[in-house]
Amino acid sequence: MRILVVEDDDDLRFAVAAALRGATLAVDVAADLPAADQALRFTAYDCVVLDRMLPSGDAVAYVRRMRQQGRTIPVLFLTARDSVADRIEGLTAGGDDYLVKPFALAELLARVRTLCRRTATTHPPVVRCAGLEIDTARRTVHRDGILLTLTAKEFAVLEMLAARAGATAHRAELIRRCWDVPTEPTSNVVDVVVSQLRRKLGGPPLIHTVRGVGYRMQPSA
Repeated sequence: MRILVVEDDDDLRFAVAAALRGATLAVDVAADLPAADQALRFTAYDCVVLDRMLPSGDAVAYVRRMRQQGRTIPVLFLTARDSVADRIEGLTAGGDDYLVKPFALAELLARVRTLCRRTATTHPPVVRCAGLEIDTARRTVHRDGILLTLTAKEFAVLEMLAARAGATAHRAELIRRCWDVPTEPTSNVVDVVVSQLRRKLGGPPLIHTVRGVGYRMQPSA
């Protein structure tokens, strides 16, 4: 899942992005509405975490325009404005959730995951394939009963492949969904992570190369 964090406070922007990345989410950041608008026009996000009061204006008006244009991406407002009237205004304008500062990063993460699930394709919370067990809620992976230690990027790629087991995941789509910053589709970052995954997963192999396209997860014949 890919998240856009829009926050003008440098320290808070860094902390929120770090917390989301630590939960295996791909994160892009922006400090104002013009930068956020540019990112949203060129990248598909699963959720936007949006500071309400930015130097470039009140984000409520921006979200209202988004909804009028038919853009349905989930939006979570972050704000110090905590009155009932403020919350109603944000939600009425098209916000999907409203979190008041200061807040716990764990709560923010839970709310972001909830918003992302509303638009994501439904798949089982535990995926099993040829001795492999991926618990997407607990973020754990076992093979033949043995707990595997994966990096955040390895888990993100494995989760995406497992969610569509038997179908091919294009390399460009893996990059778009699992990497934080724009990466050229021809880059070998996906190949490096898949190579690491294959080594950790052991045999028989589960991740297969679809030459010139990407990767597919399925048991070996």
